[in-house]
Amino acid sequence: MVNVDDAIIAKYESYGEHFEILVDPDLAAEFRNPDGEDVDIEDLLAIEEIFKDSKKGDKASDEAMEKIFETTDPIEVSKQILEKGQVQLTADQKRQMQKDKRKLVINKIARESINPQTGLPHPVQRIENALDETKIKIDPFISVDEQIKTALKKIKPLIPIRFERVKIAVRLPGSAAGNAYNAIRPFGEILKEEWQQDGSWIGVVEIAGGMQNDFASKMAEISGGDAETKAIK
Repeated sequence: MVNVDDAIIAKYESYGEHFEILVDPDLAAEFRNPDGEDVDIEDLLAIEEIFKDSKKGDKASDEAMEKIFETTDPIEVSKQILEKGQVQLTADQKRQMQKDKRKLVINKIARESINPQTGLPHPVQRIENALDETKIKIDPFISVDEQIKTALKKIKPLIPIRFERVKIAVRLPGSAAGNAYNAIRPFGEILKEEWQQDGSWIGVVEIAGGMQNDFASKMAEISGGDAETKAIK
């Protein structure tokens, strides 16, 4: 629990009523981040009180809370204030959150998309350069998936790009086959598999198009360079 002196104000107004709570700035930012970790309300509150004016110490009335939130429970009211209201984040916090979210957007686009002209992934730097050129603004409080939809519309006129899943045929020698499942699981789904008489393993794996190079590198790593991978139609 953050000290009151280090807390920031989260506020919400509705039907002429004003509510404020004192919260940990970092945990409040994490709570409002749709791609962040789950945060317990009790952990981010400096004090379990709902204020009308926190600077004056004026508490919100039970009548006002019941009217707007249909409850007087400070935890439930605080949750609604954080979800619906405004949090006075610092400028540094906003910049860092925007930077982190932008990186997530770029990496996911690079990981899951391909250049349809070549069938190969786009380098991360190419995606980043395209976003720079569009001057698109990343909102730290909107989910990565939602912002990817907007980003793709902006960069499609600049670079050929398409989200696509591809099928990869894989052959691993017997010495590496035992590690196949754990190594493949983070990339995608095994659609077919078969053990050969010589102990080797062959399979067909479906993965995001942009992960082809990483997948081939991982198969080479677990097999000592003896893996065979090939994109198939």
